[in-house]
Amino acid sequence: MDKLNDLMVFLRTFIRTIRVWDILDMAIVAFLVYKLITFFSKTNSMNVVKGILILVVVMIITTIADLPVVSYLLGNTFEMGLIIIIVLFQPEIRRILEQVGGSIKDIFGHPVKTASIDNAITQTVLACADMSRTRTGALLVFERDVNLESYIKTGTIVDASPAAELLKNLFYNKAPLHDGAVIIRGGRIAGAACMLPLSGNVNISRDLGMRHRAGIGMSERTDAVVVIVSEETGDISVAIEGIIKRGLSTDTFEKLLRQELMPQEQEKKSLWRKIRDMAAGRGKDRAGESHE
Repeated sequence: MDKLNDLMVFLRTFIRTIRVWDILDMAIVAFLVYKLITFFSKTNSMNVVKGILILVVVMIITTIADLPVVSYLLGNTFEMGLIIIIVLFQPEIRRILEQVGGSIKDIFGHPVKTASIDNAITQTVLACADMSRTRTGALLVFERDVNLESYIKTGTIVDASPAAELLKNLFYNKAPLHDGAVIIRGGRIAGAACMLPLSGNVNISRDLGMRHRAGIGMSERTDAVVVIVSEETGDISVAIEGIIKRGLSTDTFEKLLRQELMPQEQEKKSLWRKIRDMAAGRGKDRAGESHE
C-alpha cells in the first residue's frame, strides 16, 4: 500500500512539472517518428530498418549476457552508425530533403496555374485513351514537389503545351523520341525521351516490363505521378510512391490524376458541392412546407 501511495505521489509531482512546451516537444518528436515510419514503410528500406532494430536488440542482449567479443564488434559498428545510415538511406534522405525544399518553394514561390494543369490532365487522358486502343507504349511523368531537372536533362528539352496529338506523336513507335519518358512540369511538356531509374523491388510482378519498372522506380525515388500505357495489353497504369494501380478505366484514370495533381481544387469542388446540396435540400424543405 505504501508503494502505491509513493507511486501516486511521484506521478502527481511529475505531472505538475510538465509544461506546455514539454507536451509540444513530445508531440513534435512523435509526429516526426510517425512520418519516418510511414515514409520507410512505403519503400523497400523498411527491411533495412528492421535489420537495424534487430542489431540493437542483439547488442542489448549481448551486453546483459556479458559477451565481450560480440559486444565489441557491435559497439564498433554502431560507432560508425551515422555514416552507415547515410550510405544505406541516401536515396530516402535525398527524397525527404527534396520534399522539404518543395514545401518551402510552395510557400514562397509562385503557384502553378490550375488551368495549365487541368489542360495537361485533359490532354493526357485523351492521348492515353487513344494509345490504349492502339496499344502504343507510353511513359509520362508529372512533376510535383521534387525537382526532376536531373531527369529532364537525360532527354531532349521540350517546352510545349501538352496536346493529345503531340503526346501521341512523341510516343509513336517510329518517332525518334518515343523511347523514354515525357516529363510534364507545371502543366507543360519539359522533356521527352528522358531516362528513368529502374525499381529495385524484387516483389514486382514478372509480367511487368521495363517501362513499368522504370515508372515504379521513378515513383519510389520522387513524389512524381507516373503514367504508363502498356504496349502489350493497352492497359493504363499509374504509379505513386512505389505503388502501381493497373488496368484503370478512362474515368478512373482521370479522377486519379485530378486527385493527385489538383487536390486543393478537388476539395473546393467537393465543398461547393456540399453547399449546393444543402441549399437544394433547404429549397425542397421550403417547397414542401408551402405545399402543406
